Amino acid sequence: MNLKRLSGIFPMVIVLLLTGCSGKNTTVATETEGEKVKVQVVTVSSRDVDQFGTFTATVEADVTNNIAPQNPARIKKVYVEVGDKVYAGQKLVEMDAVNLNQTKLQMENDKTEFERVDELYKVGGISKSTWDAKKLAYEISKSSYDNLQENTVLTSPISGLVTKRYYDSGDMYNGGTPIYVVEQIHPVKLMVNVSEVLYTKVKKSMEVDVQLDVFGSEKFVGTVKVVHPSVDPASRTFPVEVTIKNTDGRILPGMFARVTFNYGRENRVMVPDRAVIKQSGSGDRYVYTCKNSVVTYQLVTLGQLIDNEYEVLSGLQSGEQVVVTGINRLKNGMEIEIASGR
Repeated sequence: MNLKRLSGIFPMVIVLLLTGCSGKNTTVATETEGEKVKVQVVTVSSRDVDQFGTFTATVEADVTNNIAPQNPARIKKVYVEVGDKVYAGQKLVEMDAVNLNQTKLQMENDKTEFERVDELYKVGGISKSTWDAKKLAYEISKSSYDNLQENTVLTSPISGLVTKRYYDSGDMYNGGTPIYVVEQIHPVKLMVNVSEVLYTKVKKSMEVDVQLDVFGSEKFVGTVKVVHPSVDPASRTFPVEVTIKNTDGRILPGMFARVTFNYGRENRVMVPDRAVIKQSGSGDRYVYTCKNSVVTYQLVTLGQLIDNEYEVLSGLQSGEQVVVTGINRLKNGMEIEIASGR
């Protein structure tokens, strides 16, 4: 009797198990079948926006002078230190004067000789060739003396800042490295390599904004001084020289700068940054456009980011709708349900 009861139970269990599995699958199919992804869309529009281009550069002195004598000699005394401000004509270095003194004696002797023969020549006592020879000897020795005088007492040719010193008093100057480097920092300049696409838009005398990392968000006004008429074929850039007045001397050579050019306004389609998709492994950017509740994966070319919107250079037209939510659940050609929009 037990066997009969058990034999009746097994078929019932199998039926229940099959029914339960079948019922679960049926329920999932019912929930997913025909379900559409709900997204929000935005209608893009165009407006006039300022066109900016930002490039990096390193601050340079407007003029740099290497202070050194023409020939090797002993340094008698150095007078200024790194960081000192100097004026044009200020004495910086005094070299050993042995050669100067010897040349001075020779010049004075040649001068005396020339003055003597000059008097004789006036009364016909000597020939013109003798007079010419004595005159030439005096001129040569005087020129040598003047040259040595300039190279014995070294002065600054500009007003500026001493930025380097390589020798001390008593050292032997052997050539090569200068004794001092003096740099004019009123104004300073920046050599900016600008993208060639802006060549027709960057003009001499136009103002630019300059930010230096050391001063944070503070902005300085620069002026385009020179637009070089050549493009580097390797980098596709052209050099632009920008000057900053730097009247207070805060900006120093070697500082890192970011130079921003404003080259007018252009009408651009603007798209929210949250609608933009970065293609993994490349620099391509995409958006999902929506038409008749169907989305399309669309390649776009973007310009600058302004607040939370990108300007679109190509790939979108004003009036098109783009998806801004649920993007990671979408596929090209998928039918969607628009939850809300503007």
